[in-house]
Amino acid sequence: MTSTVPALGTRTAEGSALQAVLLDMDGTLVDTEGFWWDVEVEVFAALGHTLDDSWRHVVVGGPMTRSAGFLIEATGAAITLAELSVLLNDGFEARIGSHLPLMPGAARLLAELHEHDIPTALVSASHRRIIDRVLTALGPHHFNLSIGGDEVSRTKPHPDPYLLAAAGLGADPARCAVIEDTATGVAAAEAAGCHVVAVPSIAPIVPAERRTVVPSLEQVDLSFLRGLMTLAH
Repeated sequence: MTSTVPALGTRTAEGSALQAVLLDMDGTLVDTEGFWWDVEVEVFAALGHTLDDSWRHVVVGGPMTRSAGFLIEATGAAITLAELSVLLNDGFEARIGSHLPLMPGAARLLAELHEHDIPTALVSASHRRIIDRVLTALGPHHFNLSIGGDEVSRTKPHPDPYLLAAAGLGADPARCAVIEDTATGVAAAEAAGCHVVAVPSIAPIVPAERRTVVPSLEQVDLSFLRGLMTLAH
């Protein structure tokens, strides 16, 4: 999904510019990380296997090829990666069709970025079919473009999705703020050279250089994101 990108250069008083905001989807904007795990548990139960709850931290935030591959290997289930991917996507899509809760502060932040014409991209490891369903709830007008995990040769934790998003918005990755909820997503954004705001959903994330950790999106607004660019340069 693409649309016209507004002019860049939203400058702070100190002269530093926030050029774009790149946002993860599951666990960051929509409260769906638990949905994925519930679907994985149900699918493997139907295959005759019980998932260990400790595996949840292994599969969260990563591409389906990694999470599904890990679960097949861990359980020894007689199913291919392609077959499992279809079952997981089908199960997840059924769940979000009946209920799609937004994370606290998500709707307000997206509305503020849209109101101020901040170039914004949705960057997810989920597949395009899932992203398009979620965009209906989030409001596609809030995003200049979106990138799915099945649309890049290497998805998170590789930097490719965020580099592609920045390029698509005509932005310097170093002038992009990324909002993520998992260590996998944070690694991808930092490898791309972006400044990261981590809002941990399941596993803790510690602060680091060019990484700010907050407990909720309710602590994040446009002024906060502009301030990150000032601190980083």
